[in-house]
Amino acid sequence: MWKEAIDYLTFDMLGLTGRVNETVNFFIYDTVKILFLLIVIIFVVSYLRTHFNTEYVRAHLQGKSELYGNVLAALFGIITPFCSCSAIPLFLGFLQARIPLGVTFSYLISAPMNNEVAIALLFTLFGWKITAIYIAFGLFVAIVGGFVIGRFNLEKYVLIPVKPIDTKLEAGEVKMSAKARAKEAWNYTWDIFKQIWLYVLVGVGIGAFIHGYVPADFIAKYAGGDNWYGVPLAVILGVPMYSNAAGVMPLVEVLTQKGMLLGTALSFMMAITALSLPEAMILKKILHTRLIALFFGIVSAGIICIGYLFNYILM
Repeated sequence: MWKEAIDYLTFDMLGLTGRVNETVNFFIYDTVKILFLLIVIIFVVSYLRTHFNTEYVRAHLQGKSELYGNVLAALFGIITPFCSCSAIPLFLGFLQARIPLGVTFSYLISAPMNNEVAIALLFTLFGWKITAIYIAFGLFVAIVGGFVIGRFNLEKYVLIPVKPIDTKLEAGEVKMSAKARAKEAWNYTWDIFKQIWLYVLVGVGIGAFIHGYVPADFIAKYAGGDNWYGVPLAVILGVPMYSNAAGVMPLVEVLTQKGMLLGTALSFMMAITALSLPEAMILKKILHTRLIALFFGIVSAGIICIGYLFNYILM
C-alpha cells in the first residue's frame, strides 16, 4: 500500500517519468520506511536494554577468563553506542576496571558493527536471515580479533595513565517501573534519531541517485560476479570514510540491487562502521601507533575473510 501511494504521488500527481521518477520515488519510499522502522525497532531494543546495567557488565567481567570475557564483551557491544568513536569512553572504563586489553578490544570492535541501528536497518532492508548471519559474523570478528590482540600482551602500548580500580566492582540492581523504562527508552530513541536522521537522508539520497542514474552493468563489472579484488577493495575504500550504519546501509541496499555481491557490500559497511580515520585519531591519543595498526590490520583481515565467506554462502 505504501509503495502504491508513493507511485501515485511521484507519477500521477507530480508527473515525474523516467530516471527522475525512479530517483525521487526511491528516495521518498525508503526514507519514510527506514525512519519509521528505525524508531520502532530502536525503541523496542532500548526498552529491553533498560534491564541491563553497564556497571554490572564491568563487574561481571572483572576476574573472568579472557575468552569468556571476549564473548561477553562482544555481545555487550550489541546494546551500546552505535558509533566507533562514541564507544571509546566505555573502552577506557573497561581498562580502568583492569579488564584484559583483548577483551576491551572485542567490545570496541563489536559496538559499532553490531549495534541496534545496524541490526534494525539490516532487518528492514534484507530480512532476518541476512541479519542473523551478519550478527554471527560480526561477533566472530569481535571475539577472535580481541582474543588475538590479547595474545600479544601489548598493555605497554596504552599511552595514557589509566588509574586502576583497586577494589572489586559491585553493581546493585536498578529497579524501574514499566512507565519509567518506556520513558527512558523513548528519550534514548529520540536522542539516537536526532543523531542519525541526517545520515539516513544523505545515505538514501546517494542511494537514490545510484538507483536512478548509475548503470547496473558498471557496478556489476567492478564489484560483482567473480572479481577477486571486490572485497578487499571495498574494505580499503571503506576505512577512510566515516559514517554509521544509518548512513551507509541504504547505500548497501542499492549497491546490491545493482549487482554488487552482498558480502562485498557488507564488508564495505563493516569497514566504515568498525574502522574509521576519526576513530584512529582519537585512539592515537590513547594507544601507541603499533597497537592501532595491529587493531586495524586484524579487523580488516577478519572483515575481508567474512566478505568472501558471505559471498560464498549466498552464491
